[in-house]
Amino acid sequence: MESFKSSDDFYRAQQQWRDELYELRKLIVSTGLKEELKWGGPVYTHNGKNIVGLAGFKSYFGIWFYQGVFLKDPHHLLINAQNGTTKALRQMRFTTLEEADLGIIRTYVLEAMSNQEKGIAIKADRNKPIIVPQELNSVFDKNPELKECFDQLKKTQRREFTEYIESAKQETTKKNRMEKIIPMIIKGVGLHDKYRG
Repeated sequence: MESFKSSDDFYRAQQQWRDELYELRKLIVSTGLKEELKWGGPVYTHNGKNIVGLAGFKSYFGIWFYQGVFLKDPHHLLINAQNGTTKALRQMRFTTLEEADLGIIRTYVLEAMSNQEKGIAIKADRNKPIIVPQELNSVFDKNPELKECFDQLKKTQRREFTEYIESAKQETTKKNRMEKIIPMIIKGVGLHDKYRG
């Protein structure tokens, strides 16, 4: 993932969907949302909470709503891009600007802002225990100093590392991921720290 220094840099770098994303950006900013750079791209916030994000992909450009599960969706535009994984996030996908009815999109954005003001949201379960995968525990057994480094990380960082290893389906992938994260753990660097503001 490319990292940008500003939202303007992000938009200038877009090849395929630049004009379409600029139009969505204008619409979103006109609602009063604040434009911020998070995870390498623009995110639009209200009262410090993430409301929507924009991105262009190979076959479509889109807007996603961080708490989109609560939107009424009378036009049936919202999809869950990762069924079984994503609880709150919902996406709209378009292949032309003509498909993207800006008036309708605006009503969805305003509803999302209103929901945020009312506190309607799925909250992350911060009390969910961190389960260290067997592969990582085996390494810790052989290297207690590494375990000590791991224990000193923030809870978010520890969770990201454990889920990164656990989500690998093949042993080769787990091994490669282990090789990647061990130096990061030693340095006290989280898996996604470079995307945090």
